[in-house]
Amino acid sequence: MMNSTPLRISAVSYINASPFVYGLEHSGFLKNFSLSLDVPSVCAEKLKSNQVDIGLAPVAIIPELGEHFILPDFCIGANGPVRTVMLYSDVPLKYIKTIYLDPQSRTSCLLVQILAKHWWKIFPRFAGAKEGYEKKIKASIAGLVIGDRNFLLAGKYKYAYDLSEEWKSYTKLPFVFACWIANKKLDEKVSSALYQALKFGVDNRDKILKSLGTQIDEKTAKNYLYNSINYKFDKQKQEAMNLFLKLAGEIKGLPQP
Repeated sequence: MMNSTPLRISAVSYINASPFVYGLEHSGFLKNFSLSLDVPSVCAEKLKSNQVDIGLAPVAIIPELGEHFILPDFCIGANGPVRTVMLYSDVPLKYIKTIYLDPQSRTSCLLVQILAKHWWKIFPRFAGAKEGYEKKIKASIAGLVIGDRNFLLAGKYKYAYDLSEEWKSYTKLPFVFACWIANKKLDEKVSSALYQALKFGVDNRDKILKSLGTQIDEKTAKNYLYNSINYKFDKQKQEAMNLFLKLAGEIKGLPQP
């Protein structure tokens, strides 16, 4: 892709992607692009249907893509608790009979099924969820909740299981929720400019802390962006992603709402 062609980018609309968005919009390195902010599932669909050239896409979409290029250096990952991919329940794991799956990210929906089968050794019914399903979390019904609304739900349920922390306990590896994927080979100058823009955002996380909305205070935001989220797409995360995709391949689809 030549740098005269506008680069269509989809990024995740969650707080964890805000450093990337800040870098794209304020660094000045990447000048010819359009940016849309989407929930992970929409980002994945846009990439899959060629509505965008590059997306910060949930890694579960990778096996469904045709020709694609996983960009190095940056991702949305965690090496332990992540705080924003949670399973909530009013009972311990062994008593859960149904788990509602958040439709916003296929990666996390597959992850909870992997953990249930291989780590927790439980076999609940998995159900696709519709808006407002959080109100159904009671008794033996649990719910997977993804994204920023976890900051508002903290402490609301008796049991809260952080899926990234559970994955770390199971595999001793970090987890990769999303990575930058292009469906066209990027021009070298564009690729370099994109890297510089993303790096600028990650290096300037302090500058966005006061602009993250009312659902999270500045102290919580700083801890989240600096300690919970890990942006470096290193070899250990690549190993973890490959293991996740292998295990996810054993799961036959996801239930619909």
